[in-house]
Order: sequence, then structure tokens, then C-alpha cells
Amino acid sequence: MSTLAEIRVLLGEPRFNWSDPEPWEELRREFGMEFPSDFREVMDAYGSIQINDQLYLEHPAGHLQHNLGETIRGDLKMWQEEDMAEFLPSPAGANPGELMPTASAVTGEWVFLRVPEAPSSPWRIVVQELDSPESTLYEMTFSEWLLAYLKGEDVTVCSRNFAPEHPFYESLS
Repeated sequence: MSTLAEIRVLLGEPRFNWSDPEPWEELRREFGMEFPSDFREVMDAYGSIQINDQLYLEHPAGHLQHNLGETIRGDLKMWQEEDMAEFLPSPAGANPGELMPTASAVTGEWVFLRVPEAPSSPWRIVVQELDSPESTLYEMTFSEWLLAYLKGEDVTVCSRNFAPEHPFYESLS
């Protein structure tokens, strides 16, 4: 079973089902990097959502109120400021080894995609907790990390506190 299929089983059927690649192309042109295919696949399926009243995920479609491109621009600006940059294990940005902010949680965590050092290297996840100078690197892809989150595994943003029966989502659009 694919990771997206497992996510669907836990989270429920997606209702967004986006097929136009143009918003992703716009992000690629602006930031000079292509987002990982598993991240795009999940976001194209679900769109901009909040999971378990906690985790915010956004799609780059321009018509959405919660738009990934706009959020990334603001988040990069914040994380590149001197007083915030010191909290990250690597600089925020789109270059190899840098951290691209892609999600946040109401509990003060930020989820970053770590841009691979080399084209053949895998994407990884870094979670930064704002209430401490600690960050955690997860040696997994975005969809693997999201699946672990939905299963209630300890990936810093723990769904057990917000979804005791089963994971759920609501659209932000």
C-alpha cells in the first residue's frame, strides 16, 4: 500500500483533488527548487487543511485563502532574521542543506523540508519547537512523517492530545 493510500485510510478521503501543476511550477520558479513529489501528492489530494485542530498544511493554489507560497515567503523572512535563525540547525531557504518551512502547528512547532545536499539524496523533515532551541531531524520523507503523525507516533507534534479517537481534518479554503 502506498503512503498516500495509508494516509487516506487514517485521515479520510480527500476532497480537494487538484490536478493543475502550475502553482507548483510558480513555486519552483520563485524558490529555485522543486518540492518533493510525495509532499505535492498529499497537498494536491487534500489542499489547505488543518489536521486534528493542530497541524496546518497549505496548498499553493493562488485562489486559496491559506496559500503555501504566501506563507513560505513570510516564514522565510521570519526564520532568516538574525534572532530567529539561531534557533535552526541550518539556514532557512531553498538551497541544498537549507530548511524550507512548509507547515506549522498551533502548539508552536514548525515543520521544515530539508533540501537535499545532492539530487540523489532524500528529502528529510526537521521539526523546530519555538518554546525551546531544540529541533529534531526525522530521517523520513514528508509523507512518511505525516503518516507517523497520524498514527500518533512521537514526531514532536503529537496527535494523541488532539484526536483521541482517530485523526481528522477540515478544509481551510
